[in-house]
Order: sequence, then C-alpha cells, then structure tokens
Amino acid sequence: MDNLKVLIITNYGFFPTELRNFQLLKSLPNLKTIRLEKVSILSLCKAPVLLKSLKKISLFMCKIGQAFQNFTIQVSDALSNLMEINIDYCNDLVELPAVLCDVICLKKLSITNCHQLSALPNGIGKLVNLEVFRLGSCTDLSELPESIRSFHKLCILDLSDCLCIRHFPKDIGELCNLKELHMKGCLNLSKGLPPSTTNLEQLKLVICDEEGLGFSNHDF
Repeated sequence: MDNLKVLIITNYGFFPTELRNFQLLKSLPNLKTIRLEKVSILSLCKAPVLLKSLKKISLFMCKIGQAFQNFTIQVSDALSNLMEINIDYCNDLVELPAVLCDVICLKKLSITNCHQLSALPNGIGKLVNLEVFRLGSCTDLSELPESIRSFHKLCILDLSDCLCIRHFPKDIGELCNLKELHMKGCLNLSKGLPPSTTNLEQLKLVICDEEGLGFSNHDF
C-alpha cells in the first residue's frame, strides 16, 4: 500500500484495545495522517520508524501515558515533517511528553479534555513555529511555562475552561503575532493578565468571563 495517505483505527468496544507493531508503518512511505480512537498505545517508537511524510496525528480517547517513552531514535528524525497533533479525551495523560518539544516544525498543538494533565514541559518553548495552541478543558493544568514567550508565530491561544489556571507568564506580551485569546471559564484568573499584555498589538479577539476576571474586553 505504497500510496496510502490516511490511516484511521477505531475501536468500537467499551474498553481501549492494545495496539502494537507500530514498526509496520515504515512500509507506508506516503502516510500523511494517522487517527487512533479508543486504543492503548504502549510505545510509538520502540523500533526505529521514520515517518517523514506524516503531517498529522490525532488521538481520541486513547491511553497514551507510555506512548512517547522508550524512543530508540530522535523524535525529530522520526516525525521530521509533523505539523499537527490533536489529543482529545486521553485521560491518562498527566504531563506532556518532553520529546514532543523536539518536533520543531509543529504548527498546531491541540490538547483538549485531558483532565489529568497537570504540567507542560518548559522545553515546549522550542516549538517556535507553533501557530495554534489549544488546551481547552484541561482542568488540572495550573500554569503555562514561561518559555511560551518564544511562540512568536502563535496566532491562537485557547485556554477555555482550564479551571485551575491562576496566572499567565509575565512575558506573554512577547507573543507578537497573537490574534485570538480564549479564556472563557478560567475562573481562577482573578488577578487578570500581566502588564505585558498591552504589547499584544495584533490581538483582535478576547473571549473571557468578564465578571470572574475583573476586567472587560475594552481593557485590551
């Protein structure tokens, strides 16, 4: 199947089913998209697999706590052209794997409804080409790393319903291309945003709960 471009694996059972032998994907040289639903992944790269054509990975209701461990090759080599990662309802994700910070060509990172996610690696600042960053409904996440100030190409930052977020990085004003900021439901941002927010000259849209944050959209 040399010409296969999209691989979708969907489990319709009640419990996640274990998926192995990812090394077989090396026989799909033109694979561009992978979508996995309700599967358990022990490791994506226990055996060397170069997916140089892969552009997008989507993981929905998967068990991925061990998926990005035990890499035998550099993830930047294995996924050298990956541009989009979507992770949704993966409830065993506690901390974003640091190895993903080496996928520097990434343009979109969406982690939503992962209620156990409590930390992001400081190395996430290496994703300097990121344009869209979504963390919607990651209810245990309490802060963003200061290193996100390196996201100079970021256009959309979505923190909707991140209930435990208490403050933003003080240098958030360095996100010079930010156009949209979504923070509806961030009820713990009682002190508002840091002063550097006034440097966000490209900001066009702010979505928030005015009563809970103590300021209005007119402040931007």
